[in-house]
Amino acid sequence: MPYVNTIERLGIEKGRQEGRQEGRQEAQQEAEQRALESKRNAARKLIARTEMDDQMIADIEELSVEEVENLRAETQH
Repeated sequence: MPYVNTIERLGIEKGRQEGRQEGRQEAQQEAEQRALESKRNAARKLIARTEMDDQMIADIEELSVEEVENLRAETQH
């Protein structure tokens, strides 16, 4: 095994910490994206199966009214 001096060891540890931080950030972004897509899917079902207006669906699914309007327009095409 090659000799690793203190400065190299510190550099390696810093790289590992940065990698872990990037991994956590990517995981959080992916989780947020999955949650948003789940809300959108639920809103699509409410649009298709109920007579609720866009504001009510937006409130229930915690989406913007504009987003629900766009989802409604998608389902009508």
